[in-house]
Amino acid sequence: MIEIFAPHEIDRARETGAIVGGILREIESRVRVGTNLLEIDEWTRQLIAQNDSTSCYVDYAPSFGRGPFGHYICTAVNDAVLHGMPHDYGLADGDLLTLDLAVIKNGMAADAAISFIVGARRSADAVALIEATERALAAAIEVARPGNRVGDLSRAIGTVLSGAGYSINTEFGGHSIGSVMHGDLHIPNSGRPGRGYTLRPGLLIAIEPWVMADTNVLVTDADGWTLRSSTGCLTAHTEHTIAITDGAAEILTLPR
Repeated sequence: MIEIFAPHEIDRARETGAIVGGILREIESRVRVGTNLLEIDEWTRQLIAQNDSTSCYVDYAPSFGRGPFGHYICTAVNDAVLHGMPHDYGLADGDLLTLDLAVIKNGMAADAAISFIVGARRSADAVALIEATERALAAAIEVARPGNRVGDLSRAIGTVLSGAGYSINTEFGGHSIGSVMHGDLHIPNSGRPGRGYTLRPGLLIAIEPWVMADTNVLVTDADGWTLRSSTGCLTAHTEHTIAITDGAAEILTLPR
């Protein structure tokens, strides 16, 4: 299902997006060396409730996961990149942490992810990975305008990531979003310009560049959810939900 929304529905998505962005930045501000991933999950549960919203993850049970996810946020550390299931792990100085969050409120969902380094140790490789995903996201948002196509977004992402020296996996990527977290529109992180679905005002999409330092092959943890780099290399992931407008796209998942 690919949904096109009226202005009053975009207003509701704007509220949800601000909640998602605000929760992610609040958690980032709280994380310290030694913070446990299960502690982050509990913070997220509390913050979602405080915002009168509902988790998109707790009961989420797609074909690529093992049963309901059962947690409120994805916490991916170092070589983990997607669907990181919170577990009993205390963060170390220099860990690269990705937080991925989706909630729904008043019938509209929003989805975003941030990657950052915990503590004072900052490896050049970790910084480069994070910056590459952020540049790729910005490049895709720049071309997310009416009349352009999904392939134009994918090409913009892929150009940045490959230009930074990374190989690209297209199994998982961005997606349409709205009354459900994952709509039918798939936005891979590499593609051909001028191909695919034509963007139009009222479309909501989540764009999510993610990359692994020296491979494009994923492996799945024993938990049935967490996806890691096959070589154990570092990874990073950045995401925003945006609205296609008559002009430049609007980023919905920035904190207010």
